[in-house]
Amino acid sequence: MRNNFLNIFFLIFATALFAQTTDSLTVKKEERVIVLNDSLLPKEEYNPLAPAKAAFYSAVVPGLGQVYNKKYWKIPIIYAGMAAGIYFYKQQDEEYDRFRDAYKRRLAGYDDDEFQGISDDRLINAQKSAEKNKSISIIVTVAFYLLNVIDANVDAHLRQYEVSEDLSLQPNFDYNQFNAKPQYGMSLTYRFK
Repeated sequence: MRNNFLNIFFLIFATALFAQTTDSLTVKKEERVIVLNDSLLPKEEYNPLAPAKAAFYSAVVPGLGQVYNKKYWKIPIIYAGMAAGIYFYKQQDEEYDRFRDAYKRRLAGYDDDEFQGISDDRLINAQKSAEKNKSISIIVTVAFYLLNVIDANVDAHLRQYEVSEDLSLQPNFDYNQFNAKPQYGMSLTYRFK
């Protein structure tokens, strides 16, 4: 037992002695880090009129604001949405004309229309449905147009938004001493320069 104790003591003493000698022999090098640019993207000069320009360009020609913001991938989405609205408007307008013409011919006393097995009430309901779908198509087209203008404006604002190291979000854990329960939270820290 005494031998085991001496062996363990000798091992610990030798390790400590060896660690001291290797530490004194090592040469510490100074490392310098030079930061040339703290951002990956080049900083642009702030232009307060850029959002208004982008919105104006998109209002004049849909998609031109996205070109101004260099977000070219959004242009096909804008035109596809507006084209779909116009296409469905034309389709529903033709359907509305067909139902209306057939109903007018029935009122005039003719029975030779293309909707032979359909009652007059169904033709009236089909006209109302086609008219409603035309209105929805107009709303979709106008919505894509407005989203185009809004997107250009917001994207131009966010392009100039600077995120620096002064903004940090840190989790917070605290212990409530009154009811002996943990409290969790988030703290947002922003420093002004």
